[in-house]
Amino acid sequence: MNFKPLGDRVLVEPAKEADQEVGGIIIPDSAQEKSQQGKVIALGTGGKDEDGKLKEFNVKVGDTVLLPKYGGTEIKKDGAAYQILREDDILGVLN
Repeated sequence: MNFKPLGDRVLVEPAKEADQEVGGIIIPDSAQEKSQQGKVIALGTGGKDEDGKLKEFNVKVGDTVLLPKYGGTEIKKDGAAYQILREDDILGVLN
């Protein structure tokens, strides 16, 4: 993807959820909850601390991360959905 987040923002591709089926009825995508896991695709230019020094990111491209249920900005590019959020909003890195 040709996109570079700015500041302390991170571009994440949410994990694909398997189709949910309840009693033989397939639940449409619009009714399913969005995934809380995703893969880091790109990092921003970095945030600054109180002294004005550039802070390093705690995540790196390729990490699988746990996302908050709500928050971030959803974008669509080339038919795929992505989420942009601040690094502080990421809940953790999954191994």
